[in-house]
Amino acid sequence: MAHKPTGRPMHGPGAMMPGEKAKDFKGTMRKLLAYLSRFLPAVIFVLICAAASTVFSIFGPKILGNATTKLFEGLIATLTGTGSIDFAAIAQILLFLATLYGISALLMYLQGWVMSGIATKLSYSMRRDISNKIDKMPLSYFDRVPHGEVLSRITNDVDTVTQTLNQSLSQIVSNVTTMIGVLIMMITISPALTLIALCILPVSVVIVMNVVKRSQPFFQRQQEYLGHVNGHVEEMYGAHTVVSAFNGEEESIAQFEALNDRLYHAAWKSQFLSGMMMPLMNFAGNLGYVGICVLGGFLSLNGTITVGDIQAFIQYVRQFTQPINQIANISNVLQQTAAAAERVFAFLEEEEESADSSASIPAQSITGEVNFDHVRFGYVPEKTIIHDFSTLVRPGQKVAIVGPTGAGKTTIVKLLMRFYDVSDGSIELSGHDVREFPRNELRGLFGMVLQDTWLYNGTIRENIRYGRLDASDEDVLAAAKAAQVDHFVRTLPEGYDTVLNEEASNISQGQKQLLTIARTIISDPKILILDEATSSVDTRTEVSIQKAMDHLTEGRTSFIIAHRLSTIRNADIILVMKDGDIVETGTHQTLLQKGGFYAELYNSQFAADDEIA
Repeated sequence: MAHKPTGRPMHGPGAMMPGEKAKDFKGTMRKLLAYLSRFLPAVIFVLICAAASTVFSIFGPKILGNATTKLFEGLIATLTGTGSIDFAAIAQILLFLATLYGISALLMYLQGWVMSGIATKLSYSMRRDISNKIDKMPLSYFDRVPHGEVLSRITNDVDTVTQTLNQSLSQIVSNVTTMIGVLIMMITISPALTLIALCILPVSVVIVMNVVKRSQPFFQRQQEYLGHVNGHVEEMYGAHTVVSAFNGEEESIAQFEALNDRLYHAAWKSQFLSGMMMPLMNFAGNLGYVGICVLGGFLSLNGTITVGDIQAFIQYVRQFTQPINQIANISNVLQQTAAAAERVFAFLEEEEESADSSASIPAQSITGEVNFDHVRFGYVPEKTIIHDFSTLVRPGQKVAIVGPTGAGKTTIVKLLMRFYDVSDGSIELSGHDVREFPRNELRGLFGMVLQDTWLYNGTIRENIRYGRLDASDEDVLAAAKAAQVDHFVRTLPEGYDTVLNEEASNISQGQKQLLTIARTIISDPKILILDEATSSVDTRTEVSIQKAMDHLTEGRTSFIIAHRLSTIRNADIILVMKDGDIVETGTHQTLLQKGGFYAELYNSQFAADDEIA
């Protein structure tokens, strides 16, 4: 297909309404874990490394406490003259401790390295699935949802999911392992002190639950409003020329500030509430330290516990409260992750286009005959646009479709190329219902030249070759000459290697239109669709474009949508549409002689031109 139809995104609702909470946190996390299961071997390795690294580090305080006890006992023996410090034993203990910490650090490095790879692959996998999903989405979705909203899911939401998983998955395992291991070590040192330490848990749980409950809606709003801001910025950037021409800068800025203000309020509230977590958890932890120090000192005086064990226990308490704090922070992060993942999965679960036919119809069997058989269609079921459209187009005929705005002219083209499927009736191409074709094969039979030209950031040669990627330079040159474009290209300093900017604004509108015609010529389509191809150019350029289109339409079935009725005088048949129905058919002369709706349109157009003149 020579030309892909594009258009400005319509304003439409986002994925979630403002203020709405994540609909299904548990369900979303299950989907995320299921999505992560494709990397199961690597994930299991990460979890084993995280758990093993934590286990090795858990023994550290206990062993260090033994060294402290040895040192303390040696000092007492030295002071009382009954012995001396056993430096050899202390060195042996410290060497063993260093070995444990070294193994723990190595395992932590391995799990971090592997987890980074998993996060990168997950990000790639999600973006690939979204890209594949976009190819399967019906055009109606993109008519309804702003493009920036879709881009936000590919960028912001996927980044949020992968980054937080990279940081949080192994931390959850490490923290849970730490809590269990440290609890066991604390009980072996002193059940009484352990009981005091456990009193911190209820307070911590209450803090976590309350903070999470209040922060979750704001994290969801933050992701939603970020999508809205991106959508507005993308839309305004793409249409900045129109915005400037109509002095819409102030309105655009006001709309941006309103969206940005909502994002700001949601973001600072979510960050403020999540930031409250650590101070509150530290406060609860400090209360526990006070109780442990008081009871530990009393037990040490009674000889129930050694100094080294008290030191080890205090370190364990710090290790015990630290994972609680981290899990509390992770719980906040998981809320944000769930909100982002829910938007991604909601997009991946959107309704797709109906499945393509598995049968492949040979292109050589397509003669260009098109039969519209009682076609009925509406973009929404309750509002019919095309009521009863029937006509037979013979191979090689030049068919013009005319009518007032909203008559359904462009809709017919969209149905022909299966951007939408008919609600009733059928469209047949050389005797085959268009629904029998795989969409890619069907659209490959068409070439399109639209009023809104589409060229991408690349050389002129690359833009022409886009119609057929395996075309040679000679094919490109031949298409350019046929499209009356060769002369102006050769006047450019770089010729065919001239690079067009992103909006192709470094060449004129007419030159852009000629390039799209060259691209269509090189694609060598069976059927042509020309939609207002000359409506936005001057008369002189229109002559060049008309010559190029005459060459293009020669021997091909062509559908020409035109408001300038003077451009379709030589059409083989003219279909006059009004309110979704064909009200007249015939040649230019027969329709004028009939004196009906077409004659009225034609005469009013020239009367309007005379008034302007």
